[in-house]
Amino acid sequence: MSTTSLTTKYRPQRFGEVAGQEAVKRILSRAAAEDRVAPAYLFSGTRGVGKTTLARVFAKALNCERGPAAEPCNECLQCRQITAGISPDVVEIDAATHGGVDEARRLKEDVGYSPLQSRYKIFIIDEAHMLSKAAFNALLKTLEEPPGRVAFILATTEPHKFPATIVSRCQHYLFKRMTQVELETHLRGILDREGVAYEPGAVSLIARRGAGSVRDSMSLLGQVLALGGQGLTEADARGVLGLAGQDVFFGLITAMAGQECAGVLGVLREVLEKGLDIGFFLRELAGAWRTMFLLRQTGERGAALAEITREEAGRWLEMAGRFELSHIHACWQMTLEGQRRVMTSLEPGLALELLLLNLTYLPSLVPLDRMGRAASGAGGGAVGSGGSSGGRPMPASAPRGGAYGASGPRRFGPEEAKGREVLRDTGGFSRNGAVEPGPGANGRPGGEGLRVSPVSAGPECVAPAASTAVIDPGPPPAEVHAGDAAPMPDMEETGERRASDPPAAPAQAGPKGPATWEGFLAYYEKARKAGLGIIPGLRQAGGRFDAGLGPAGTLVVACGNEFNREQLKNPDAFRNLSRLTGDYFGAGAAVSVVEHNGQVRPGNGELKAYVLDRPEVRRAMAEFGAELIDIKPRG
Repeated sequence: MSTTSLTTKYRPQRFGEVAGQEAVKRILSRAAAEDRVAPAYLFSGTRGVGKTTLARVFAKALNCERGPAAEPCNECLQCRQITAGISPDVVEIDAATHGGVDEARRLKEDVGYSPLQSRYKIFIIDEAHMLSKAAFNALLKTLEEPPGRVAFILATTEPHKFPATIVSRCQHYLFKRMTQVELETHLRGILDREGVAYEPGAVSLIARRGAGSVRDSMSLLGQVLALGGQGLTEADARGVLGLAGQDVFFGLITAMAGQECAGVLGVLREVLEKGLDIGFFLRELAGAWRTMFLLRQTGERGAALAEITREEAGRWLEMAGRFELSHIHACWQMTLEGQRRVMTSLEPGLALELLLLNLTYLPSLVPLDRMGRAASGAGGGAVGSGGSSGGRPMPASAPRGGAYGASGPRRFGPEEAKGREVLRDTGGFSRNGAVEPGPGANGRPGGEGLRVSPVSAGPECVAPAASTAVIDPGPPPAEVHAGDAAPMPDMEETGERRASDPPAAPAQAGPKGPATWEGFLAYYEKARKAGLGIIPGLRQAGGRFDAGLGPAGTLVVACGNEFNREQLKNPDAFRNLSRLTGDYFGAGAAVSVVEHNGQVRPGNGELKAYVLDRPEVRRAMAEFGAELIDIKPRG
């Protein structure tokens, strides 16, 4: 069975046979029954939704020998001629090939003649947006005041290309895309009339692939039926159309939940090697994230909203439980936004690989807004291993890392800091890919070395030639004492575990390693690899252990944004974090999760006194002969 014969054989011949478009059908049927015909109609909508079909049915209803009638009889001479396309009074014009001004002028001449056999002379112009500007202008007067018993029907997929003067002269009807249910009903009716057995999953798959177009769905159905066999199966539909099955998506989602790079790339290789439709694959992936989001919000009751069965809902709900709700929402949005970039890329396979890996490691990616506030990390080319500053090579003897980890920028002594500016203090929090000053005066961080950045042309980071430097240390940190319940400077407390809580581990003499954030992260990595629990977002946060805060000390975890904070506030994540803190730092050690919100700012007087009290600032001023001219908090 060919696609053409199937589409032609089941083209609707009555208003009631047309799938969908209920409002438009009622209006046209009533107009034909009451013989109240407008001079011109404009039918617009996506391809394959019934524009030309309804135009022909409307023409038959107007000219039916038993009319005026709400439905054509399809038996009289006029109806049979129009169905066969040989009626002298119903003219179909393809504007894509006959859209010039000469054709429009000949059309104006034909309009002047009365109908030969029928009640109305009807001109159906398909793809009418292809008419030239001159042709549109030639038709303006004719469309507005045509002779009696003449009607125009313009069909188009791009109504925005019509001049406003043309649209204002027409009754404009917008044809909607077909819903999934309407398409499935229509396809099942075709299969029943053909006597073909089918699997409901196969019909649903073809309807989804049709994307709201009846003609596309019919073409796909004919393509699958051409394979032959005892009936229509879902496996045959996927094999012929190149579509991924649900097992592919379950495998992909499972690999993403475990952040298994090899698993994700293995699924991608399978998709590419089988030649599957990448565009439809991304549509299905976006639908999977939508399904998980709806089920996380509504439970199995959301199966109807997601248009899946109860059995499928249970499996998708189990998959959704492996992700944070915010992670699912972000993946849904990124998949929708990434479809066009993947499909228009010169390397769609690589673009799809990048998108899938971004979705997989989304909780581990450093937010871009943090990069502007922190010193450039390793590989950034400004400061770091193998990098340079201001075009100068970094000294090989420069100490690496600091309390923030070996991957962060270097700290430089006074001699290495020549030609560079002092950056703001971070408040003493150790963070992956950032820097922490050494201890300084009054117990404040800083003093052992200077954090530096390349010379910048910005207004707050200038090194004038006349031995004058603008120093921008940022807001000073405040000392935190044991028992403090108030938020720390630049921090908003969001959750904590006190010594009064049940201990997560047996008592021990001291920490299992260095009482630092880096030591704790290393311990967490070993525990994670051993399968003792995953704490989403921990590697993106910063922190420090304060032995003087609380009876047994407190691990203060600083989050860079709201998303990171919500990750660590999750009950399961916070429970694992508390347990690992007790295991590493000792029983009774507390946990405090805070957000680095930058809302607490000192006054100018306090800021100036704090800056002048910093030993590294005094050394820099003495080294360069600099003068302190202004102090501004950054941000």
